[in-house]
Amino acid sequence: MRRVTIVLASLAVLVLFTASGLARGSANRLTLRASGVNGSVSAVTSGTRWSVSGSLTRFVRGQRIVVHAFDDGRLILSRKVRLTRSGFTVPITVAGVGRVTVRAIHYPSRRLPFLVSADVGVWVVAPSAAPGQSSESVRVLQAELAALHYVVGAPGVLDDRTQRAVLAFRKMVGLPRTTVADSTVFGALAAGQGAFPVEYPQDGRHVEGDLTHQVLALIGASGQVQALYPMSSGKPTTPTAPGRFKVVWQQPGVNNVGMVDSSYFNGGDAIHGYPEVPNYAASHGCLRVPIIDALPIYDWVQIGTPVDVYFR
Repeated sequence: MRRVTIVLASLAVLVLFTASGLARGSANRLTLRASGVNGSVSAVTSGTRWSVSGSLTRFVRGQRIVVHAFDDGRLILSRKVRLTRSGFTVPITVAGVGRVTVRAIHYPSRRLPFLVSADVGVWVVAPSAAPGQSSESVRVLQAELAALHYVVGAPGVLDDRTQRAVLAFRKMVGLPRTTVADSTVFGALAAGQGAFPVEYPQDGRHVEGDLTHQVLALIGASGQVQALYPMSSGKPTTPTAPGRFKVVWQQPGVNNVGMVDSSYFNGGDAIHGYPEVPNYAASHGCLRVPIIDALPIYDWVQIGTPVDVYFR
């Protein structure tokens, strides 16, 4: 009986100690986050230096953290760092491409129990994509362009519509007006460039035709960008007149001069689809868009919708 009592007492002490450790662990969390990564999809291009930073919710002096990084499941980094009041930071550079997962671990000490952070995942992608390519690089490209409201195509595929989104982005940031998705595009996206600055937010739900950049923007009622498309305005001999107009009538389908799904805002000038939409001003005064984009724009526009046309 005495022996049973001793065993039960020992178990009680063990349970109490374990519960105390769990309580301390639940009262203190090890957090980890990535910085220097590219946007909402948490991605960087190959060879780019980025970092993970972490901290405890309640600082305990004299602790050390081990940071592990795995490239598609293969350990590529293991680093022990000293924990300070401001936390810790570990730089990371990956030369290849793939999915990198990082976690931080605190092994048990006299003052703090075992703690492990949630995993942080980062895509490391090639800083370019070829037409028709299906890859994580394209998914990253599309996610970044879509976050800026450029209209992209099929998920993960560098199709014609996504290439036109690249063209519109290039126009906005002042890169050569091509559809090439190279390192300059990825770099500009990573640097936070390419947002469309709304010129007339007070107009609510309206269209803006940026003649300088040759980009058409659909602006929502709150004055925020909803969609961006490449366009081609009037050539020098038949220029598009700047001004503040309204849609006065709409013509669905194809008319006798090949204009598709037209929304007229200034006499014979309309927003419409057309087979040829060069990367420069080439129309007879209209705002041309690719035929595939004409119907969504036509459906979005209404009679009376303001159309603001301007040079920046």
